[in-house]
Amino acid sequence: MAVQPRRKVRALRRSRRILVLHGPNLNLVGTREPAIYGATTLADIDAQLKALASELGVAVNTFQSNSEGELVDRIQAARNSATAIVINAGAYTHTSVAIRDALLATELPVVEVHLSNTYKREAFRHRSLIADIAVGQVVGFGADSYLLGLRAAAGVLARHAR
Repeated sequence: MAVQPRRKVRALRRSRRILVLHGPNLNLVGTREPAIYGATTLADIDAQLKALASELGVAVNTFQSNSEGELVDRIQAARNSATAIVINAGAYTHTSVAIRDALLATELPVVEVHLSNTYKREAFRHRSLIADIAVGQVVGFGADSYLLGLRAAAGVLARHAR
């Protein structure tokens, strides 16, 4: 029985499929506090991610939810459908043990991204429940944070494929 899951994992790793998750209120990006989050919409970010994924030779699937449970469900499903996760958990970054635990359970490389530099903002935003389990963080580059995060995840997968 153990042989089949290993084969599945190997095949999945070769396919290099990256799940990009957008947490609560990110559906409002482009209109919500543009001085902090920028004017680029989430649809624009997703389109840029898909274009970059094509250049990098990876597949990308994006998902946004304001619901912690829906994000947890999508993370759990990634165990069988993705090889890495890029996540902007929004406010759940600072509060959700459930999201952290789901990410750990996937055993996939995780890259944490944020549009704003969370360390230049309110003190409660300085603490991330994801940071210590992530391969790395990209913060403060606006929409480019996602693109840099996707590049980082693709790089990690490329290194593991060798």
